Amino acid sequence: MTSPSSEQPGRRGNPATGTPGGRRPRRGVLVGSAVVVAVVIALIGGVVGGVIVRATDGSNDHSTSLANASGDTRCPGVAVADKVLPSVVTITVRQSGAQGGGGSGSGEIIRGGGYILTNDHVIASGADGGHIDVVFATGRTEPATVVGRSTEFDLAVLRVQSTGDFPVITLGRSEPLRVGQPVVALGAPLGLQGTVTSGIVSALGRDVSVPAAGGQTARLPGSIQTDAAINPGNSGGALVDCGGRLVGINTAGATVPNPAGGSSSGSIGIGFAIPVDLAIVITDDLIRSGRFTPPAVGMTTAPIPPAVADQLNVDGGLYVQSVSAGGPAARAGLQQGDVVTSLDGKPASTPDSLLLASVHKRAGETIAVEYVRSGNTSKATLTLGGG
Repeated sequence: MTSPSSEQPGRRGNPATGTPGGRRPRRGVLVGSAVVVAVVIALIGGVVGGVIVRATDGSNDHSTSLANASGDTRCPGVAVADKVLPSVVTITVRQSGAQGGGGSGSGEIIRGGGYILTNDHVIASGADGGHIDVVFATGRTEPATVVGRSTEFDLAVLRVQSTGDFPVITLGRSEPLRVGQPVVALGAPLGLQGTVTSGIVSALGRDVSVPAAGGQTARLPGSIQTDAAINPGNSGGALVDCGGRLVGINTAGATVPNPAGGSSSGSIGIGFAIPVDLAIVITDDLIRSGRFTPPAVGMTTAPIPPAVADQLNVDGGLYVQSVSAGGPAARAGLQQGDVVTSLDGKPASTPDSLLLASVHKRAGETIAVEYVRSGNTSKATLTLGGG
């Protein structure tokens, strides 16, 4: 959706596109050539594509923070492994039909009664008439059924029916994580059950896209970047803090494109995990209803270009393209043509800013919105609606 470049800020034209011109220096812009990596989902077996992503502009404060060189960057590996490995499982998938095939990945026991959390891409090939088995740390194997899937956010919940004392993983929080904090990844890379690797939180707030089932694209909003080795087969496994508490779901690893063709193999120290704060909200809905729908905000937005941000004297923002009549945004007083600059005190500077502010919340919770209208800055409280 475009509009003539002659539209002025605050008018009802669409400043989501703008004219080039003089710009004041922008904070956090990378200098030099764009950094390009290929992100591949960490699943062993099956045919898996990759997607090229570019480094963000560093507008997220956490993502460009440096680790404290004098801080402790190691977890007590033996203690963490002893505590967490009993709740980490290996998932094997066999497709039905003449073609057969399948793959394997990882997961963790997330709730009593046999509920297991993993990535959707791990079980996608066996979700429709295939066979999914769960191998526990003891070596016991049980068939599993799919409880619910969120292809859009690459999460799925399985359940094994056999009764028993399932060791449930301890839940942590991803919101308090800091760059440089030590973490441990556990799973079954290349099918090697019970593998443990350690590293640090390399960055926070990474918005990553990965291939998903049916040719779709899954979104990993606000993901955790880590240098703990994440290889094919680690998908769905646990990323934990030094107390053995789950802070992320290991999902993807990056590879560097080879000029001669193909990509490097194995971990290059850039992996991505879905934050547990988001994963648990989705998990609860999958267990309750079999599907996840983000809470409603009642508006559509698009990022404004730097030229428009310069005119508004803001670092960036989201242009409100439309507002649903009677919806949450309308009730908060927002209108088409507003430029949202802040959500819950964080800059609304990326396409996923609105999603990040809402997806981990539930209907009835609120988002603090700061916006510009006709050159004036105002504030509103948006109460989320049901999805």
